Amino acid sequence: DPPRLVAPMAAMIGDRQGQLRLNTTSLRSILDGISARLDESRDISRYMIGLLIFLGLLGTFWGLLQTVDSVAAVIAGLQVGGGDATQIFNDLKSGLEAPLAGMGTAFSSSLFGLAGSLLLGFLDLQASAAQNRFYNDLEDWLSSATRVSSVGPLDGNGDQSVPAYIQALLESTADSLDNLQRTVAQAEASRSHGDQSLQMLTERLSTMTDQMRTAQELMVRLAENQAELRPVLQRLAEPRQSEGFDDATRNHIRNIDSHLARTLEDQVNGRNQMVQELRSEIRLLARTIAAALAEGEDV
Repeated sequence: DPPRLVAPMAAMIGDRQGQLRLNTTSLRSILDGISARLDESRDISRYMIGLLIFLGLLGTFWGLLQTVDSVAAVIAGLQVGGGDATQIFNDLKSGLEAPLAGMGTAFSSSLFGLAGSLLLGFLDLQASAAQNRFYNDLEDWLSSATRVSSVGPLDGNGDQSVPAYIQALLESTADSLDNLQRTVAQAEASRSHGDQSLQMLTERLSTMTDQMRTAQELMVRLAENQAELRPVLQRLAEPRQSEGFDDATRNHIRNIDSHLARTLEDQVNGRNQMVQELRSEIRLLARTIAAALAEGEDV
């Protein structure tokens, strides 16, 4: 359940999803409802302050009535004709106890009422300051989410207000513009991401080109070495054609042959691998460009 103070705001904006947008009328309605509820919450404290003051005054008047009644009884009971002065003075002292008790009741009741009202007034002042801070913070937050209409006066005159259908049309247009702005921002972010992907792909293609150029230079040097090695092998084979080779020469020639075969195989495998990587990078580039074009058409 929403808090009681913000129940009007929860009822008006609780079912809205996404970014909050209010107009000036809705803002004023929400703030008026919350202000009324804040005033209602302070009614009890104000009533208690008034009640304590009333009880203090009531006790004061009650004590004064007792005092006046007791003084009247003492005066009526005094007998000064032919009596003992000491006895008269003792009777006067005993008679004044009741008026003094009444005055004590009056002063204590007044002091209790004034002290209680002062304490509750201070607490009400602190609560009022806290509520005012809450109200101001809430007003600032709602004002940041309020859209001021660009048509019509802002003085609140009812005869010059914008018709409801025009206000609704303007709000719908503003919402559409906000959605368009978010869509453009998302498209810009997607385009930036696509540019970064293209830049990374270009760098990788450049690196692969350098590697292929280096491999090609290595293959050229190997081919030149093989071309230079072939006459040497022929010269080695000519003197030995009639008498044959010994075991060491045969092993050496066999090692050279196997090394050359392994080198050629590695060259072929490396070239095929580079071709496959180049094809995969080209496919990735094609998909990236197609996705970027599709997002551009959707926007």
